Amino acid sequence: MKKLLILFTFCTFTTISKSQNASVEKSTYGIQTGFLGIWAHNEAKLTNRIALRTELGLDAGISVSSYNDSTKFLLAPVITLEPRWYYNLNKRIKKSRRIDGNSGNFISLKTSFHPDWFVITNHDNAHVIPNLAIIPTWGIRRNLGNHFNYETGIGLGYSHNFNNDTYYMVNKGEAILNLHLRIGYRF
Repeated sequence: MKKLLILFTFCTFTTISKSQNASVEKSTYGIQTGFLGIWAHNEAKLTNRIALRTELGLDAGISVSSYNDSTKFLLAPVITLEPRWYYNLNKRIKKSRRIDGNSGNFISLKTSFHPDWFVITNHDNAHVIPNLAIIPTWGIRRNLGNHFNYETGIGLGYSHNFNNDTYYMVNKGEAILNLHLRIGYRF
């Protein structure tokens, strides 16, 4: 009976010491690239489950015209603020899966602004119509080793265009799809 009590006490303390309150990292920096762009980001901890992602990058675009047999490629700057709720961190820990680098499933509200500062393109006189997009997104991030990760997400939201000359709102809004697959490096 005494050995059983000691074994039970040992198991109880082991379980108590293993149970922890999972949390996103205090701050993490990285770069990511995907099919249509390259981005640098920071995720700062707001609560144990919520991180604010700030991102600067270049979104890419491709345009093919059969009228004059031309293909246009451009890179335009983008600024993104995205609060992310990582909702499955405790579940990942219970299954002995990694959560470092904010590895987990998330729901976010991606807010992106495309200014008309500059455009890198293979065509003359290309401009970007400044727009603001707000897209609720579901996604996942997973680690590949200690520094590399991949991320994928999908969301449907709203984009509103601004007039290129005077920046007053044009009555042109549209639905927009956020479908991304990125691979990145975490510092």
